[in-house]
Parts: sequence; structure tokens; C-alpha cells
Amino acid sequence: MTIHSHLDALYRLPAHTFPGPDAKAANLPDADAVAWRITSDVYDSDEQWTDAFARFCAAVDTTRVRALIVGAWQEAYDTAPSAVVSALLAARDRFPALRALFFGDIVMEECEISWITQTDVTPLLTGFPALEVFGVRGGSNLRFDGVRHQALRELVVQAGGLPGHVVRGIGACDLPALEHLDLWLGTPDYGGDSEVSDLEPILSGTRLPRLRHLALRNSEMQDAVAAALASAPVVAQLEVLDLSMGVLTDEGAGALLGGQPLTHLKKLDLHHHYLSESFVDRVLKTLEPAGVEVDLSRDDAEEDTEDDGTVWRYVAVGE
Repeated sequence: MTIHSHLDALYRLPAHTFPGPDAKAANLPDADAVAWRITSDVYDSDEQWTDAFARFCAAVDTTRVRALIVGAWQEAYDTAPSAVVSALLAARDRFPALRALFFGDIVMEECEISWITQTDVTPLLTGFPALEVFGVRGGSNLRFDGVRHQALRELVVQAGGLPGHVVRGIGACDLPALEHLDLWLGTPDYGGDSEVSDLEPILSGTRLPRLRHLALRNSEMQDAVAAALASAPVVAQLEVLDLSMGVLTDEGAGALLGGQPLTHLKKLDLHHHYLSESFVDRVLKTLEPAGVEVDLSRDDAEEDTEDDGTVWRYVAVGE
């Protein structure tokens, strides 16, 4: 599986792509009615992303814009979006109502997720202190340093492989309002060199007192993550725990069920898993009677077995 579709909504607003340079900009939606997607072309672009953004700022009442989606920039497979960050920061005073920003809404046909060249996105958080929702896609060259942000309620970082220094940087953040954290940890093949120990500040919950939805997913080390969550203090405050999209086997599920109770959860999401049928049944019998919604759909989770008996299992989104 990979990402084929652009975001269709952000901040509970439908996504709307700002027209290209050859299209008429008439009959645009109200500035505050949509999440505006501003994009260029990765290959052979006729317009730089920064030029598209300049046209957008001239055509739309930016003081009313509530959500922005940064789409593809030219040569995203090889070029860091430093100019995109600079353009957004230079215009920050023109966006007093901005509450949501997604950085890198790029799909497979434009650039594979593991190929997306990112940059230091910390200045976007410090530059927009009223942001409530922030998301970023792509782990290559991504930087995310520890920062204090009073307003942020939702943080999403999507990658085929999330570097350990990024996970540690997020763990070092002081986010007192954060309710939803979603990290795609990925695999070492695509830069995901984090370890379970890097998650300790998140698992302790001390910096995230309002966290209710925790997703640590798309991980090759999903069993180890599940085992760590079995005794993690943060679990007691959660409503949703998401360990989906990764290489979760009976070993990890057994450790999770053998730890602290999970019956207080509203939902446990384990879709795209590698559990045996007997363990699927065990999970359901443990949690469904308590009213926990459990997602155990397998999606396209398939195993490859070599002649020597070696079994290969895959995360949902890698390359």
C-alpha cells in the first residue's frame, strides 16, 4: 500500500486546490470555507510553489483562511522545501485566523513518500503559535526540534521511515494542549532508525497531559512498541490507541493484552496486522465485551516465505 490520494479535508474543512496559473481564479470559494491546497508540479514545473503561493495571497482574503495544505514543490525528490517554509513565515502576519497546516501533501504519482525531501519544520510551529493542527509527510532530512507550543491539539508525522532524532525531538516538545499524536515510525530501509527507548517521553505522558489519541503505527518494530505500551503510564489516559499498519504479531499482541487493562479504551486500532486467527479471537473476546471498538482488518498485510523458511512481513507504507 502507498498513498494514492491527496487529503480530502483538514480541520473539518473540505480540501480545495487553488487553480494553476493558466486557470481562471473566478468563483473561488469563501476564504474560510475550505482547506486551501497550494501546489506545484514535481517534474518540469511551469510555476514555482512560491509563485503559486504569491498568486494565492493576491487572490484570496488571507485574513480569513483557517487551513492550508502545502502540496508538491518542484523536484521534491531532490530539493528541500526551505523556500516554502520561508514564504509561509514571511506571510504569517497575513494569516491571523490560520489554525491548521499540513506540509507535504504529496502522493505516490508525484513522489514516493520515502523520496520526499523534507526540512526543519520547527520554525512553522514557532512562527504560527495559534496553530491547532499540524501535519507533515516525508522523513528524509526532516528535522523536528523540541519546542513549546501552547495551542497545538493534533500532530501527525507520516513517513516510510521516521528518523530517531525526529522521534526524540517530538518527545522533547512541551505540548500541554495536544490531544492527538500520530507517528508513522516506518522501517530502517527508509530511514526509520528510531528505537523504543526514543518513545519514552511520549509513553510517560508527563509532557502530554491532555493526550487522548495515540497512534504509533506503520512500524517494523510494532511488537516492541506494543510491549512497551503494556506498562506505559500514558495508556491510562487514552481513549484511542492505534498500532495499525505495522508488523504486529502474536508476540506483540500477547504482551499488550498481558499488561495493564485496555477496557477503558473507546477504540483499539490494529488494522494491517499479522496475528493468527486464535489471537484475533483472543483480542476480540477480551475487549469487545467491555465495549471497546476493535479494528482487526488485515488490509493487504501479506507474508513472503523464502525457501529457507525466512518470513518477510511488511509495513503498510514504506517506499
